[in-house]
Amino acid sequence: GTLTYGKPALTDVSNFSGLADDAFLALTASAESGSEHPLSQAVVNGAREKKIAIRNPHAFTALPGRGISAVVAVTAEGRERTVELFIGNRQLMEEKGIVVAVDRKEIADKFSADGKTALYVAFDGQLAGLLAVADKIKTETPETIARLGAMGIEVIMLTGDHAATARAIADQAGIKNIISQVLPEHKAEEIEKIQQRGRVVAMVGDGINDAPALAVADLGIAMGTGIDVAIESGDIVLMQGNLDNVLTALKLSRATMRNIKQNLFWAFAYNVIGIPVAAGLLYIFGGPTLNPMIAGGAMALSSVSVVTNALRLRLFTP
Repeated sequence: GTLTYGKPALTDVSNFSGLADDAFLALTASAESGSEHPLSQAVVNGAREKKIAIRNPHAFTALPGRGISAVVAVTAEGRERTVELFIGNRQLMEEKGIVVAVDRKEIADKFSADGKTALYVAFDGQLAGLLAVADKIKTETPETIARLGAMGIEVIMLTGDHAATARAIADQAGIKNIISQVLPEHKAEEIEKIQQRGRVVAMVGDGINDAPALAVADLGIAMGTGIDVAIESGDIVLMQGNLDNVLTALKLSRATMRNIKQNLFWAFAYNVIGIPVAAGLLYIFGGPTLNPMIAGGAMALSSVSVVTNALRLRLFTP
């Protein structure tokens, strides 16, 4: 949602559950309907586009960084029964003891290599299918990353996605450094590791998973299109989701700091020169004393020059 539009769509369904494709997608979408996560919503929207009826789950649990678990009613052979589903990444399958055969892993790896996020679907104690969800990268992302590099800023992608998916997206964005498969609660730890190397870190994020990392970073930049907790955790809030605004914020802050330093220099310069003269330094060596009117004019000129220099920031263009 930071580098991409944040509107993923369901692109592929690999069903090996024994159910009809529509029944499998209905079961999966019903389980995902309890979540507000963009990936879950992509599955739900994909089912709705196919005019597939979706039921409310009997029970639902979000598993941050891994996926979801849900209990959904399913009708098979004229009988209705409840099914507990686990939908998420490979780590979730490993936690639940779900065996993923080599050929199934190859399907998931192919999804990841194409820049898609693979969702594993399991119920009745075995893997039942794979879903692929993809999000389009923002058109301005590659140029923004390139311009950040030109400013001397090292860009690192920090993501919970599978390494292959992250690599595919990073290649499109022009990002060389990736830290992937990071659980939400560990993002802040990754920021701290970089800080321990003596680096000053700015974190750009928009989701609830980014809030701790935004808070611990030296500079937290929250996308205004994100959720409230991320916005509250950021030091800077970009009012639009356009990634170009990161460049604008950084360049404006640099211009402001440069302006402050210039104003401090001129303020000190006036005083370093004016105060000794006003105290009679030149008179000691046979020179003139400083007329109070000239001194007053010099002080006014000091204020005018500082304010005028500060007003140059009005000419800043994004």
